[in-house]
Amino acid sequence: MEADRLATLLNDVPQNLDLTDTRHLARVGRLADEIAGESRDLAELEKDWANRKNEIPLMAHLAVKLARSRALLRKIDGPIRLSVIFAVYKEHTRILTHAEHPHGEDFLREKARQLRWLFEGLDQAAWDLTIVDDGCPESSGRIADMILAEDSHVDGRVLFLNDACSVDHPAVRPLASPDESRKGGSILYGLWEAARKPDPRHVVLFTDADLSTHLGQAGLLIHEILAGGADAAIGSRREPTSVAIKKGTRNVRGKLFIYLWKRLFPPLREIVDTQCGFKAFRADMVREICADTIEKQFAFDIELLLRTELRRAGSIRKVPVAWIDSEAASTTTDLQPYLPMLQTMVAMYRRYLPKDAAAEAFSALIESLDQTTWDRLVDHVPDKIATREPREFGDWCGVSADTLRDIARG
Repeated sequence: MEADRLATLLNDVPQNLDLTDTRHLARVGRLADEIAGESRDLAELEKDWANRKNEIPLMAHLAVKLARSRALLRKIDGPIRLSVIFAVYKEHTRILTHAEHPHGEDFLREKARQLRWLFEGLDQAAWDLTIVDDGCPESSGRIADMILAEDSHVDGRVLFLNDACSVDHPAVRPLASPDESRKGGSILYGLWEAARKPDPRHVVLFTDADLSTHLGQAGLLIHEILAGGADAAIGSRREPTSVAIKKGTRNVRGKLFIYLWKRLFPPLREIVDTQCGFKAFRADMVREICADTIEKQFAFDIELLLRTELRRAGSIRKVPVAWIDSEAASTTTDLQPYLPMLQTMVAMYRRYLPKDAAAEAFSALIESLDQTTWDRLVDHVPDKIATREPREFGDWCGVSADTLRDIARG
């Protein structure tokens, strides 16, 4: 009978999911409530639907994760506080409503709506938003400030990275200006400020400005930390029950990137998706991992993960999430700075880990690459890497640094 009721529910679900359509986003929340009311085992339903990804509408995949997230949150005993941090840079159109701009997602108000839905009825729970302006020339932070002033339903504040740089703030040191940051400096600043009062019941989470990852899934991460004993819980788009809708054709380049960094960081061999913008940490250890970091640009979260793992082995949990690419007004679509990120990771390896012959060989390869040789390597990724699943790269080293160097040189 349960299967029949769920099938009936799915008959009314739209086949597409438009992140700029508030009606679609509201429908996801209602569908999650309906699924929770009809299914006794949400985890099994999630697995079943994951095995039938092409049969089940995207909205339903997201809704079952939201239903599980909400259910898990309600199983946590005691108070819960969540602080959500995200950076804004050239988000002056996407922060608007769709009626105000074709790319508008109204993401600030929508994030607040998603959190209100998640925490509804939980008297011992609270949440807040911290928006950090990453030196936006179009004043995205000021626009966010105006929205907060107008809307009493959004509990949040806006910080400006420039203010942190001007006082040599410990989270962003040695940045002299926002021009030296690519999101990382702002997220580190936001994490530090959100964790100002250490509390074991407080979780800090950073995400992207867009709506690619529905914040209603935050309960999946919070549960791993407050009930599961993790220090960090990270969204992953590469697990068996993950749902990832990505536009573009960067898969092979991404695989090469993962293969290379895996050769540098054995402690993170079980983690595949380091770049998903949906990561949560225990607030009472955040300042320890944020202080005196090497990276303030795109690889900042990899350094946070490495420091978390070295601080306490096995303290990071991977959480399968639903993620829908939001590229309409993306500020990073054309950047994809894999080579600079890898070269920064070499510096991390040398700072945090003992010397290792294999890691040294791949470090030397990465240090030898310039944009021309990197592009040549990307255009000729060996089939052994291109056709293999990234989750296999942890223990597999089937292509040597010398082989990749020969390809890069042409």
